[in-house]
Formats: sequence, C-alpha cells, structure tokens
Amino acid sequence: MISGGFPLSKTQQIDIISDIRSCFKLWRQFSPKKTLFDTWEFRLAFYNAFKYKPHFMLLKDRSKNLALLPLWYEHEKKQYFWFGSDWQEEARFFSVDPKFVPLLLCHAPSPLLLNAISQDSVRPLKGRMDFQEDDPKYVLNLKGYSSHEDYLMKLPKKRRLNLRRNRRRIQRQNPRIIVNNFSDLEHLVRLSKERFEQKSEKTVWEDPRRIEAFRHVIKLAGKSYQIRMISVLIDNEIAGVDLIALFNKCYYTLICGYDVRRFSGIGNFFNLLEIDDAIRLGMRKIDFLQENYDWKNRLFEEIPLFMYEK
Repeated sequence: MISGGFPLSKTQQIDIISDIRSCFKLWRQFSPKKTLFDTWEFRLAFYNAFKYKPHFMLLKDRSKNLALLPLWYEHEKKQYFWFGSDWQEEARFFSVDPKFVPLLLCHAPSPLLLNAISQDSVRPLKGRMDFQEDDPKYVLNLKGYSSHEDYLMKLPKKRRLNLRRNRRRIQRQNPRIIVNNFSDLEHLVRLSKERFEQKSEKTVWEDPRRIEAFRHVIKLAGKSYQIRMISVLIDNEIAGVDLIALFNKCYYTLICGYDVRRFSGIGNFFNLLEIDDAIRLGMRKIDFLQENYDWKNRLFEEIPLFMYEK
C-alpha cells in the first residue's frame, strides 16, 4: 500500500489496537519515560475521564514491533488526537528508528491533529515531513540556584523589583501555606473559572470531564509520577491553589486557580514560592507548560514545540 510516497514493504503491516490493556503493554514497550507526558498513568487519567476509544497504530515487520502512534478519536470534534487529548505536551514519536515515523504519519487517519511535539522528535524528520510551529512551552533551569533570590538576580532590575514587591504584599497579609490538601481541587477550579470569567475568556472547566481527568491524575500518582498541591490561605480565605507533578527531577506546574481580584500579586507570590519548593525537593527544572498568558515569556525560557496536521 502506498500513501504520500511512503509505502509499506512486503513484510510490514500496521495493526490498529483499541483494547486498553494491549495499549498499556505497547506503551510500556515504547515509551522512553523522559517526561511526565511519557508516563502511562498520566495519559490514563485522561482516558478514565473522557473514555474516547484508543486508536494505537502499531507498525510491525513480521513479528517485530517497529513504531507506535498512540491516538484516540474525539467524536464531538470528529478528529483524531494524541491518546490523552491535546492537553499533553512535549509529545514524542515512539519508534525504534525515526525513519519509521513518516510511514505511520502518512498512513494515519484524518482529520488528525498532533500538537506540542518535542524538538527531539521533529529534528531527525526535518525535510521529510511538514511540521508547523506550535505555541512554545516555558521552563526554568534551576542549576546553580539556592533560592528564588538567585533567580531574581538574573532578571532585569525593574522586573526583579516588581516581583519582590508582589511577594512582600502577600507576605504582609500573613499567608498560611498548606501542602497536599487535595480536596482543594474544587477551590482551584472555582478560582480558575472566576478568573477566566473576569477576563471574558472561555474556560476548559465547563466540561466536567476535564475536572474528572485531574481527579484521576491525583488518584494515579505514585506509580510513576508524584503529585503535590500547594494552597495559600489569607484570613482563612483561599487565595490560590496549584497542582504540581514531580517526575524525573522536573517540577510541573499543571493547573492553578488564583483570587487575583482580592489578593493582588498572588500569582507572582506562587511563582517564587514554587521556585523555592522545587529547589528544596532537589528538582533540576520547573516546567511551566504551554500558554503564555501574556507573562511567562518575560520570566522563563521558551522551548519550541511543533504540530502535525492532516
């Protein structure tokens, strides 16, 4: 069979796997487990919430497994995405050799959108497949830092002073910091919804399955990644809540909700608080994920990501 100039050889075939147990076995075989998004449990959390049918494309040569493209089909959008939804980041192609990836992509179903693909996966395919730039992600390398002050000293003076001012503003209100009260997820969602409404922006939390996905993220922690929740209370009121994942010495700021209207500066307070928290925990970097929100690019390093669409 020929598709887009990448034919299968006489001994190659592509199998479609939808049984979740079989998908797990293939994932375990192929995933490099470099990032949080490479872990089966994190992807499974979204599957448990959304229940979209898996569409794992397995390229084989006789009995040898060569490459895996893990997809699912979202019937509301009538489109194929990464298994685990387009919320996954730094996604990578699973293959014993990059040369097999174009085969899978050209034989993949359409419409298809693969977002937030890692640089490592795209680099060896440059010139062979048509990738587009996606929104970048933002990271902070913690090497050489002993506290948030070391980080601040790397920033321009005006920005540094503004962050310190925000931190002092919150500190004067005697914040109480609570770690791992996971029932605060409901407050996180509430505050996030309120914040988006204040900005007249659409929020993903209107879909209850999104909330359920993060409940599962919390439940499935321990086998591969760890979960951490930080809540800040001021005068017994929730000022902000962050959900964090820890994996492979990386501190992932997953989702957050802040009462910015009543507690000005709370977002920057959290940023500096979590830099200190990550350093104490021995993390090598903080991953602030995609979505700039008009501020991340001023504070952290941009990491390019890519997308493929057909």
